[in-house]
Amino acid sequence: MSTPDPLPAAAPALSRQSDRTLAEQLAAHYAERIRQRLMPPGTRLPSVREGARRHGLSPSTVVAAYDRMLAGGLIEARRQRGFFVRQAATEARSVPPEGGATPPRPLPLSATTLIRGMFQPPGALPMPGLGTLPADWLDLPLLAGALHKVSRSSAFADCSARYGEPAGDARLRRALAQRLAEFGVPASPLQIVTTVGATQALDVVTRTLLRSGDAVLVDEPGWAVEYARLAALGMRVLPVPRGDEGPDLAVMQRLIDAHRPRLYVTVSVLHNPTGASLSLHRAHQLLRLAEAQDLHIVEDDTYAHLAGPHLPRLAALDGLQRTFYISGFSKILAPAWRVGYLAAPEAWVDRLVDTKLLSTLTTPVLSERALAHCLEQGLLRRHAERVTQRLDAARARTVLAAQSQGFRFAAPPRGLFGWIDTGCDTERLAGAMLDQGWLIAPGALFHATHRPTTLMRVNFATTQDAAFWQVLRNTCGHISAR
Repeated sequence: MSTPDPLPAAAPALSRQSDRTLAEQLAAHYAERIRQRLMPPGTRLPSVREGARRHGLSPSTVVAAYDRMLAGGLIEARRQRGFFVRQAATEARSVPPEGGATPPRPLPLSATTLIRGMFQPPGALPMPGLGTLPADWLDLPLLAGALHKVSRSSAFADCSARYGEPAGDARLRRALAQRLAEFGVPASPLQIVTTVGATQALDVVTRTLLRSGDAVLVDEPGWAVEYARLAALGMRVLPVPRGDEGPDLAVMQRLIDAHRPRLYVTVSVLHNPTGASLSLHRAHQLLRLAEAQDLHIVEDDTYAHLAGPHLPRLAALDGLQRTFYISGFSKILAPAWRVGYLAAPEAWVDRLVDTKLLSTLTTPVLSERALAHCLEQGLLRRHAERVTQRLDAARARTVLAAQSQGFRFAAPPRGLFGWIDTGCDTERLAGAMLDQGWLIAPGALFHATHRPTTLMRVNFATTQDAAFWQVLRNTCGHISAR
């Protein structure tokens, strides 16, 4: 059959020579995406006409595939609206994946599957939607050398044969205190608690300060995983619009008056997803508001190593009075190095350590000692400088490639992420791009409440390929034309 201007390199590769019919293959493709939670409950499938165009099939073949999924309980038909993934579809197993092979995991379209996608082996194409540096940007010999140095020391047997210190390795906490001093954060080693990554640091603070049902202020747009984590703990998530200079304080005041939240979680520097950093003026206004309303602040500085120390940190401005500072090293060293930390007001440290002990006991001493070595010798600082220079060049190339295809940046390009206006619904765009092997992060992931949006987040380190932007433009054109 003839189809209008089909999308290039569409996946899955349906084979007419397969022992399975085309309808069975298409049903298995969607079933696997549903099983992996890449199409969460409520996701609308392409219309029959669009499915036929996208996969180069006849409408009757698409209907047969959808009928097969209906019979298997994976999807449901809604009168005059189309086909949707059923609420319990992820438990269904009636349509097995083709050939028993494990397909590459594309970018997930919900917070929990976003985390799942981080754990998958790299595919043939880059991952524009994920939040880590490419593997070839990391200095693995640096890590290997640090581990070798620590493992040869006389303290190796001692730190391996027993649990570590409850607050974390003392040598690392001393090194972290010196690191924080570069940002103007006055934290002594006794105010620092190490964690299994920055995500656990966020969890430890939240569980210590709050109880189920409490209200929490968050940036919007913001980090989808943080929204989901807070909601899973039973918190009421209150989104505050985030602009280029910082949060909208008028909205924040109205939310405080109405809900009396006890905590505000924010990213001051290189905000995810916009790349913006808090202005000094807005930081002072925010701290005055927090003091007047008895509001604590969690400052997530995950991307600290990609930004200069001159940018304002709330923890530096208020001297760790009501601010809890959080950071980690997975973004700059290696994703598998789950070492994070928090710096807190002195009065809260013992309670934070208790929460940590209840969740993980202590943290791995060997990796903490190796990280301390990297900090003490300046190895991490030099590595971060090299990465930052490389990221600056990648960002410049990505901006040119995006603009050459007519895409507009909704926020000035900074840091690791770009906030792009595509001009079309990015949830629909994500599904169509996913069928072509490209992994994008639609803007709906970065809103606390679901809403259609034309925005998407890209990783500058993995979007330098002009072919990606050409495919994205073609796909947007198809979506807008419908």
